[in-house]
Amino acid sequence: MARSRISLRLLAATLVLALPPLWGWWSWTRGGPLAQEATVLVRKGATVTQIADQLERDGVIRSAAFFKLWARARKLQLLRGEYTFAPRASLAEVSAKLRRGEIRFTPVVIPEGAHAWTVQRRLKDFVPEEAFWSLWRSERLARTAGFEQAESLEGLVAPATYRLHHAMEPEEVMLQLVESFARSVRPSLEGGVLPPYETLILASLAEKETNVPEEFARVAGVYYRRLKVGMRLQCDPTSLYARWAGGDLRFTAPLLEDVRRPHRFNTYTIEGLPPTPIAIPSAPAIEAAKAPLDGRDMYFVATGNGGHHFARTLPEHNRNVGAYRAEMRRKRLGAGKKP
Repeated sequence: MARSRISLRLLAATLVLALPPLWGWWSWTRGGPLAQEATVLVRKGATVTQIADQLERDGVIRSAAFFKLWARARKLQLLRGEYTFAPRASLAEVSAKLRRGEIRFTPVVIPEGAHAWTVQRRLKDFVPEEAFWSLWRSERLARTAGFEQAESLEGLVAPATYRLHHAMEPEEVMLQLVESFARSVRPSLEGGVLPPYETLILASLAEKETNVPEEFARVAGVYYRRLKVGMRLQCDPTSLYARWAGGDLRFTAPLLEDVRRPHRFNTYTIEGLPPTPIAIPSAPAIEAAKAPLDGRDMYFVATGNGGHHFARTLPEHNRNVGAYRAEMRRKRLGAGKKP
């Protein structure tokens, strides 16, 4: 009888000693309270206490206190970023994701040919509009890109796919773009017929003037010769850029009013190059601007079927313009006959 009582006491003591670890293991591994996927941002300077309280408040974990105990025991170092947690994620799974720094990134594509307004739209989920335009005019960021004389970041962004998250500061996002430019684009601008920044501007004009990369060098050649003889460039895309810079954000083909509008970006009304690039040029456009095609062409006009007709003289150019208009009329009439 006495032996039975001793055995029961030993069993009870064993259970008492085992219950806390068992409870802890169960609390650690059982499914969490989260009903649907949730995202938590760990911002710069956030503490373990703040993140634990946020996780509990957002319904990701049941006990902030339990998480804090674990974090202190493991000396958790939080990595700033955006973390996504699956429904019913256990405390063990939540903790492991934070410990390993499994940050969720969003790919954002900044394409060749993009101008300021395109870049702003692509970054709108990461950089508030007001902050974007302030940073776009940052002298420090322009200096980081390698052109301290630039009045904006137009053209100073590398075309690429960027991995961003929503815990990033706006300036950090913009810095990533110009640092990529400084590494991958800025060195390629050396060694051309024009200084590097003027090469970048000329490349942006060629980029926006034609969709045919094989024409970049020929278009750049026309503009380069016009620069040398003091002839206005009369680049249609600059008249559009002037429209947008003036606050009119209609994204249409150039109108007669655009061509005639006095503006420092409109190369129909100013001498020489515009003050900044008008877009992000591609690598082939940059190479074309560095070495414009030699020749005697001084004019060009669209064919209406892709590409351009080039001409040496104004009478020849006027004939090409007439051919272009005739082609456009033919296409309009053909479109009208379709059922």
